[in-house]
Amino acid sequence: MRFRRLTRLAIRKLGAGEKIAEHGIEFERLPHGDGRYTVNVMVDGQRVHRVIGKESAGVTRTQAEDFIEKARADARAGRLNLPQGRKLALGFRDAASRYLAKLEAGDGKDLKAKTWRLRLHLVPFFGDTALSKISGFDVERYKRQRLQEPASRGGDRVRQQAPRADATMSSPAAINRELAVLSHLFTKAVEWHWLDHKPATIKRLTEGRGRINYLTHEQIGKLIEAATHDQSPHIYLFIVIGLETSMRRMEILSIRLEHIDLQRRIIYIPKAKAGAREQPITSHLATFLAGYVAAAGQVWLFPTNRAGRTGHAVSIEKPFRRVVAAAGLDPAQVVRHTLRHTAITHLVQAGVDLPTVQRISGHKTLQMVVRYSHQNGAHIQAAMDKLDKRYRNAQ
Repeated sequence: MRFRRLTRLAIRKLGAGEKIAEHGIEFERLPHGDGRYTVNVMVDGQRVHRVIGKESAGVTRTQAEDFIEKARADARAGRLNLPQGRKLALGFRDAASRYLAKLEAGDGKDLKAKTWRLRLHLVPFFGDTALSKISGFDVERYKRQRLQEPASRGGDRVRQQAPRADATMSSPAAINRELAVLSHLFTKAVEWHWLDHKPATIKRLTEGRGRINYLTHEQIGKLIEAATHDQSPHIYLFIVIGLETSMRRMEILSIRLEHIDLQRRIIYIPKAKAGAREQPITSHLATFLAGYVAAAGQVWLFPTNRAGRTGHAVSIEKPFRRVVAAAGLDPAQVVRHTLRHTAITHLVQAGVDLPTVQRISGHKTLQMVVRYSHQNGAHIQAAMDKLDKRYRNAQ
């Protein structure tokens, strides 16, 4: 395409609120001085109207041209599949709704988190765009926009039900979880014959390794002491189980008494993040739970009187923050997931081999456990001392 109006010189001369359009590409000078590129063209009988991005984000006219060419190439490729029958264009919004429904009807894992990430971020961005028309360029625009947004910290009902881990993790980590849902939706769309192939390749953002916060022995003592004096009937039990098992928040709150086996010292978790598993527990915790298991007529370890579908408590945020503050710790640093980090870190520091730690923690891969081996290298030095002693004694 050759441009006579939409040139660099003409763009620089634009005042606030003015715009230039040529060959389906429009540049508008916004009131605060930034510039925005949009595309509005007809492709294969369908109108494509898309915001490409802002000048401050590094977007240029060339990227708008590339988008148009990619859209036309995809349309040509789609026409090559006509012998198989042209399929109805399934919009992303409808695809997301069907995707969640099929996962719920089957045995979809991490369904609550997937629902939250789709409704709060992915669906508002992609809207009714045809699933087959989503390109790698669109995914890159999504990543760029999300990186400029503040972290989700509650506000409406959907945000309040969101997994707390996402609210505290770095932006690249949160966005990667969303991209994982998008990638899984693409995979399932091909499997369910909604698409012939994945429409885009998804590249994850680089995440900072970050330090895993955990509690020292002294801090653990202060936290448990504060929990014994709190008004909540659940918080003390919740903290003890978290520290002595490394179980996740909802795994703890959804414990049924029938799933506690005191003789084998395990708690059965039917819907863990990585699949059903048996969670080992300490002898101290087994003794502690004996009184609860003997309770007649009780189904849940954390029952609730509030009306709800589950019948058990689903949130323990307020009492946890209250207890953390009472223990003299920072509620912004010590969150519910810190209990899990603490248990796993102390297992590693006690010299437990990583495959066994993985068995206890329920992590899907060993690589996810390796991060904890870097916390406080005293146990690593102790291992080297053992090697040194073995060599010296052999001489």
